[in-house]
Formats: sequence, C-alpha cells, structure tokens
Amino acid sequence: MPNTPPWVEAALNERRQQSLLRQTVTLEGPQTPNATFANHQYKAFCSNDYLGLANHPELIRSLHESAQQYGVGGGSSHLVCGHLASHQALEEALADWLGYERVMLFSTGYMANLGVISALAAKDRPVAQDKLNHASLLDGAVLAQAPLRRYLHGDVASAEKLLSKLATPGLLVTDGIFSMDGDLAPLAELSKLAARRDWLLMVDDAHGLGCVGEQGRGSLALENLDAESLPILVGTFGKAFGTSGAFVATSHAMADYLTQFARPYVYTTAMSPAIAGATLTALKLIQSAEGQARREKLAQHIAYFRHRLSQLPVKLMASNTAIQPIVIGESSTAIKVSDALKSLGIWCTAIRPPTVPVGSARLRITLSASHTDDDLVFLCDSLECVLTSLQ
Repeated sequence: MPNTPPWVEAALNERRQQSLLRQTVTLEGPQTPNATFANHQYKAFCSNDYLGLANHPELIRSLHESAQQYGVGGGSSHLVCGHLASHQALEEALADWLGYERVMLFSTGYMANLGVISALAAKDRPVAQDKLNHASLLDGAVLAQAPLRRYLHGDVASAEKLLSKLATPGLLVTDGIFSMDGDLAPLAELSKLAARRDWLLMVDDAHGLGCVGEQGRGSLALENLDAESLPILVGTFGKAFGTSGAFVATSHAMADYLTQFARPYVYTTAMSPAIAGATLTALKLIQSAEGQARREKLAQHIAYFRHRLSQLPVKLMASNTAIQPIVIGESSTAIKVSDALKSLGIWCTAIRPPTVPVGSARLRITLSASHTDDDLVFLCDSLECVLTSLQ
C-alpha cells in the first residue's frame, strides 16, 4: 500500500475531532421506507424519494422494457451518437409538461448546474446567488471564474441591493425549494427583479418538481411563473421521479447556446436510455390521478408531522414541503440524537457542516408518500421520546 501523505491524515483527524467525518453506509435492499442496514430493520426518513416512485413496479417494468429496446449504456455523448429515441421522447414530454420550447438532459443535477452556470457566467458576467443555494450552483460560478456575490437567504431586498452594486447584468440564481431548510424561494419577486435589472433568472427546482404545484409542476406553478418569467429551469430525476439524471428547460436559442458551450453536456456520455424510459413512465405517473393522490398523501403526512412536532420543545423551520428539518446545533449532539433514533428503529442521518452552517447541525427529516400513517405515528413518538430527553 502506498504511504498516505501526512496532510491527508491531518485533514481526516480534524474532521473526526469535529464530529464531521462522513462515511458511507450500505442499504441492503430497495429504496423504500423499510430499510435494512447491517442486517437491522429501520423506518427510513431521510430519502429524497418524496413520492415513493423509486421502487414502483411500473418504473421497474419500464426500465426492463427500455433496456430490452435500447440497451443499458448511452455509448457516447448526445452530440456524437448517444442521443437515443428514449432521450428525445423524454425531452419532448418534459417540455410539453412545463411549457418550455426545449429540454436538455444531463447525467446528474450537479452536472446540469455546473454546465449551465459555467457556460453563461464569465469574468465580465457576474453571478448573484442565495446564501443557502446548493453547492453545485456555487461551484458553477467558481468554474466560470465569474464574480460571485451572495444575498441574504430568501431576501429580495438584499438581492436588489446586491444587483444595484454590480455594473454588468449577469445570472441571478436560486434554489426553488431549499434542500436543507425546505422553504420556498420568493420566485415571483425574484423574477420581477431580474426583469427590471435585465438579469437572467435561473432556478434549480430539484426538490419541488413532482411534489408541489398543479400536476406536480413544482415551484414555478406555485408562483404562477412560465417560461418567459423563468427562462432557465433545472430539474432532477433522483428525487420525486425516483430515477436518476437531470434536465434543463429553456428556449430554443438558449438550448442551442448550451449545446455549444456547456462542457458537462458536450463531453459526457448520455444518461442511460433505459433510465430515460423509466423516467418517462415516472413523469406519466406524476401527471396522473395516482400522482395527485401521492401528493395529497404527502401533504397529509407533512400536516400531521408539523402538528405533532409543534407540541415538542423544538423550533420547526418555515417549511411546508417534504423536507422537515429539526435543528439541533452542535454536530456531536446531532449525531447522538440520530444514534438514539436508530436505537428505536428510525434511520435519519445527522446533517452537519459544511453542508449546513456551523452551529446548525440537524436532523433532515424527509417524508414520502410511501410512508404509512403508522410510520408517521412511529416517527413522531420516537422523536418525542428522544427530543424530550435532551431537555
């Protein structure tokens, strides 16, 4: 074995001492609320499978059929010979659903955000972002070597003040629903601000699409926005859709531009055509009566959870989405709370810095339509037991 450089060991030891060391755990079965880790059974409340589609029989069937017809691998980038009929069908269906001229598929949401921002921003085109935006959005600006400025979370006045100080218009970027807090960005006001200042608005709605809005059309539907008022929309398939990959919805001209200059699109093998077929099935489910029933079930779970937790000695965050964080504070304490829940049969990983700000380590409780009413009762009873013991 090669010798490990001392600076690597030092960095790891520092993370250990700060209770910040990350490690993988192996899930021994499909993505469902009934999770098995190390031969122990748990009820899982930290997955992004908000609608419970990841193990849906229709998606499994569609994946098999698509693989039979188109194979498993994309073979090359979309621009060489990797753009298959299943990709095209998914892009067209997404564009029709969301009301955009074009949709482009990406292998991951991280790559979509890197690709769009690095292609659109530059040293003379700044990027203004919400303070709590996802890391991939921040990294896109870094990759572009663009001036990056961050406004106070969800604060339109702060955003306007920031834009007024920048001489050149650029890219105004926000999450639709924030991944660690679960709250909704003020998209309608940001859209007006962008139009007034001649900035380009981009929204990453990874945690909204499928879950909220009419027909599950996400944050833009909640805020009554359209392709004109929201010119660049990024969505992912690894959350409510239950598959993997991502997309960018935009205009014909912008899609043509990104096709030339979004390097993660140009230089990456296309997503699996089998996954594209399964994702198209997921979209049809999201648009169907079953999808609406799942959103209603999820809303019922959220209401019950917030009612129960309001009676406990914790402060709930301003979230009406499937993401229901409970801020603990210190990382070591958050780990202890997570471990205590595991001992009761609840799997919910502690989220710690640098994913969240220092001093705001938390349980990121996520709810799914596939949870039963009994699951929610069990979760809330367990939280009551553990959280009251902290007092």
